[in-house]
Amino acid sequence: MISFGPRSAMGLFMTPISGTNGWGRDVFGLAIALQNLVWGIGQPFAGAVADRFGPMRVLMAGGLLYAVGLALMASSSTPLTMDLTAGVLIGLGLSGSSFNLVLGAFGKLLPTSWRPVALGAGTAAGSFGQFLFAPLGISLINSFGWQGALLIFASLMLLIVPLSVALATRRTASADGSAVTYVPPSQSIKQALREAFAERSYVLLVLGFFTCGFQLAFITTHLPPYLADKGISASIGAWTIAMIGLANIVGSLSAGWLSGRRSKRLLLVWNYFARGLLITAFILLPTTPATSIAFGVLIGILWLSTVPPTSGLVALMFGTGYMTMLYGFAFFSHQVGAFFGVWLGGVLYETTGSYDLVWWFAAALGYASALINLPIKEQPVARLAGSAA
Repeated sequence: MISFGPRSAMGLFMTPISGTNGWGRDVFGLAIALQNLVWGIGQPFAGAVADRFGPMRVLMAGGLLYAVGLALMASSSTPLTMDLTAGVLIGLGLSGSSFNLVLGAFGKLLPTSWRPVALGAGTAAGSFGQFLFAPLGISLINSFGWQGALLIFASLMLLIVPLSVALATRRTASADGSAVTYVPPSQSIKQALREAFAERSYVLLVLGFFTCGFQLAFITTHLPPYLADKGISASIGAWTIAMIGLANIVGSLSAGWLSGRRSKRLLLVWNYFARGLLITAFILLPTTPATSIAFGVLIGILWLSTVPPTSGLVALMFGTGYMTMLYGFAFFSHQVGAFFGVWLGGVLYETTGSYDLVWWFAAALGYASALINLPIKEQPVARLAGSAA
């Protein structure tokens, strides 16, 4: 909940930071695009370390980097320093402290029967962070300025360090039923990667996740200024982002519950297709406070509802031994999409004076990912299928 909050509120800082420094939206957009890309690049490595040695130390290091990045971002006055703080440092912090690490730990801590619901609950916690931090962010900016808001956010990130102690050990079934310390997977990292990328279904899953990142990052960063251009107040923009987070609590929990009872592949297909339809409708309808809030609620239901079936498919295909790392590679594709969503939003806005092209591209990607996920096979790899037999 804590780690997901500030990064989901970054769009609220675009206008005040750009205005203070005399930048176009492409400058701030590039920094947040870099943040998403660095987050994606670092995620598989953070996941590999967590899979081998447990998630606690990784979460602690990530939380500290996150806090430092936010604190230094408050004093960044040039595009380069903004890229290094908001982009690189916060991106590295997110790779070590985001919900991806928590979901991987849940996959190991909890029995198979509880895993889908737990993945949904972990995702919903991130959404609740978005709901809390969006109105909190606009309130802090109004009360203390954007620098003060960032410093308060930085102090809150330090709470990740003590909270991560809860994931210090892995509870496995021992002979006497007691808890034992973390047990690393039997495969090597190289063997796990070779097995995963030889699976066509995993590659399709990774490719389809690109769309999720593109849509989420573009909307999170550029929706508040887009609404401001349409004459909608900043408070409505903040509440639209908050409603996305609130609605996604329902969406994530529902997706987690359904992932244990329905086809995970079809859940992804319908999610991406519905996103395409919803974005198309939002483009074509008049932009008003009512349609903005309604869009926030509806897109929020679909927002992170891709995460439980995606992470669940990774666990189903390959087991939980390297779940955090392999989901990290899927998430890297997600973050490459996020990079292009944020970056193209800023560049095309400065070039054309409008976000229209990016909105249409986001809708088209939704339809494309629905098709990409159709051929996925929901079954364990030969190694696990053979063991089960």
